[in-house]
Amino acid sequence: MLPSRPLAIGASRADRPGSRSAAQKPCVAHAVRQFGGLSRRVVGSPAGTLPGLSLTPSQQWQQRFRVRQQRRTVVAAIASEVAAKSAPFTGVTAGSPSPLGPSKQGSGVNFALWAKHASSVKLVVYDKNHKWQADVPLEAKTDDVWHVCLEGLPGSDVCYGFKVSGEGGWETGQRWDPERVLLDPYAPLTSGRRRFGVRDEIEDFKHKVGSQFLGTFDFDSAPFDWGNDGARKKKHLKDLIVYEMPVRPFTASPSSGVPEGLRGTYLGVAEKAGYLKELGITAVELLPVFEYDELEFQRHENPRSHMVNIWGYSHINFFSPMSRFAANGGGPVAAANELKQMVKTLHENGVEVLLDVVYNHTAEADDRDWYTISMRGIDNKTYYMTDLGAPTQLVNWSGCGNTINANHPMVKQMIIDSLVHWVEEYHVDGFRFDLATALCRDDKGHPIASPPLIREIAKHPVLSKVHLIAEPWDIGMYQVGSFPNWDVWAEWNGMYRDDLRRFIKGDPGMKGAFATRIAGSADLYAKNARKPYHSINFIIAHDGFSLYDLVAYNSKHNQANGENNNDGCNDNFSWNCGAEGETDNGGINALRNRMIRNYMLALMLSQGVPMMVMGDEAMKTHNGNNNWYGHDNAMTQFNWAPLEDPSSPQSAMYRFCSELNKFRQEHPALGLDFFPGPEHIVWHEDKWDDPESKFLAFTIKGNGGPDIYAAFNAQHFQVSVSLPQAPSGKKWCRVVDTNLASPKDFTIGGNAGVEPVYGLEAFSAIMLIAK
Repeated sequence: MLPSRPLAIGASRADRPGSRSAAQKPCVAHAVRQFGGLSRRVVGSPAGTLPGLSLTPSQQWQQRFRVRQQRRTVVAAIASEVAAKSAPFTGVTAGSPSPLGPSKQGSGVNFALWAKHASSVKLVVYDKNHKWQADVPLEAKTDDVWHVCLEGLPGSDVCYGFKVSGEGGWETGQRWDPERVLLDPYAPLTSGRRRFGVRDEIEDFKHKVGSQFLGTFDFDSAPFDWGNDGARKKKHLKDLIVYEMPVRPFTASPSSGVPEGLRGTYLGVAEKAGYLKELGITAVELLPVFEYDELEFQRHENPRSHMVNIWGYSHINFFSPMSRFAANGGGPVAAANELKQMVKTLHENGVEVLLDVVYNHTAEADDRDWYTISMRGIDNKTYYMTDLGAPTQLVNWSGCGNTINANHPMVKQMIIDSLVHWVEEYHVDGFRFDLATALCRDDKGHPIASPPLIREIAKHPVLSKVHLIAEPWDIGMYQVGSFPNWDVWAEWNGMYRDDLRRFIKGDPGMKGAFATRIAGSADLYAKNARKPYHSINFIIAHDGFSLYDLVAYNSKHNQANGENNNDGCNDNFSWNCGAEGETDNGGINALRNRMIRNYMLALMLSQGVPMMVMGDEAMKTHNGNNNWYGHDNAMTQFNWAPLEDPSSPQSAMYRFCSELNKFRQEHPALGLDFFPGPEHIVWHEDKWDDPESKFLAFTIKGNGGPDIYAAFNAQHFQVSVSLPQAPSGKKWCRVVDTNLASPKDFTIGGNAGVEPVYGLEAFSAIMLIAK
């Protein structure tokens, strides 16, 4: 049984400014030289005997007794030295191998680190400002876990890290760096620089080496008051309308109206909970909020050294929240509490919280531009996929230089512990797994049909009850519709995105695919006990064009990223409607407005779970940049100002999206928990095989509510539509016509009725209800 997850929050960092005096060094150094090597070898032996020697049972007992005495001598020497230096603790004991990370045990704090292949481990203790206080060698090792307990150590305002040494060089697959202070993988909090994107003394930045991050914890504060949050009724996956958003850009702009110290923070998001509720959102999907280094690109001169990472797909720890999303630079403890306050506030407004989690790689990069922070220096060969026979030992299925060895028993347990930690400690409602296909590989990167990690998550008593969403691909494998799922996992449906984009912009031969996606993608998900809601439908995601840019640019414009426009996807299936980028042409702008509404209407009418992206409701542009992860400026920040003007195009679009989202929530015909058959959807179509036919109309039966009729015209000309007979005693009433100006583009409750033949303009769509 592997040690369980940490019991409390904690993490911080600091550097040692000086060394011990010559008079102080010999005490511990001599003891470790004389006894330490012997102790470590014996503890690692299965029977407790010296390797290569045959001893009688009596001799073995005597040997173990001597080892225990020697260990006590070492521990006593350590305790004597640290006491002489006025260290923040009163004594040192062997402690316990469980749980991993820091934990409060009696009057002390226990530290446990899994480092199977290490030959020595040293705990380095700092104060809350990262001032060095003590080095404590770990002499106790149980199985593969090194551990120590510091008696009398305060339960907060302490930072720590580890120095780890091992045998052999890079040819072993390990990347030992015994002088580097490493972040505990199980640290519940991480301490680094205090303010987002602003270097300070605490991080102790070194050119090329990077910044120092330390673990910390808080065992002293009272538990967070969740009130009745734990008793709330959780939403079914089919009822979600997901809003994908990065924390910082959402409120970083002064136009947000959020107080300056709260902009770009967890509390900034909480300030906008009412906005999300009014928009009709039922779940946010937050881009990564695990601790990461937003200045990772600025360690040395390179084409991206001007960039600041606002997306966060470079975790350095799987347990601690991003500390620089705390208000006013409040630090890691404040960040944890404010994240909880954000979750609680969103829940109070009917909005669930999903986390975008990155267990496929970390910020430690590759062997050309490595950034040793944590696992690389602790046990590289275990934590990461390696192939010692390859020119580049680190296997790279993430495209980011390394790939987590997720199905190794220890690493798998760490990921499970991390997920449970976020559910139980932070009350999150589910997860979207970045590049989840990379989690379906063995230690060499070969695909596994039944990956242990994915299966265990699906069967877990806690995790199986939250929303589980896979991004079902990595850079070498595409698993849309075939991701290992145990009828639990949902998937980002990349085929939905591509087919919807192509039909609505008028590509030939796409009508059948468009209909299949509208009806829930049965070709992909009608297998075993899977349902339409296992398809997460999206037209836009964070990595790509915004919805406005999808209709304003034919090609990407990523020059600002510093890579000569070579980064980002080239297959965007976009159409600029007649001009590249911004234009004063009224006809082009009117067409773009229609196209955006067409996309949103199709998304909300589709069976499955719809996902939209921050800012699409306000026509947010990234100036044609489809890979905008590294710009902490107006290009990426939500501009709230146009929404203050009721007559602006942005306000009109917001109203349309808000009413459309609410319409979906109110109509049981949308969001079915079964795949619709002919009795549920009637297709008014007889030209399925004509590639030039770009018109589709259908009726969705009410399922306890009113019938819904919709028609999409992707032709360059108006189509006269003969409407089907409305149900007995009812008539068709217009709710949506994307060709009409606001507020007639969306008529709440429907208008008084329409004529039997409806003139549907080019590149426009309608939605009617029977009443």
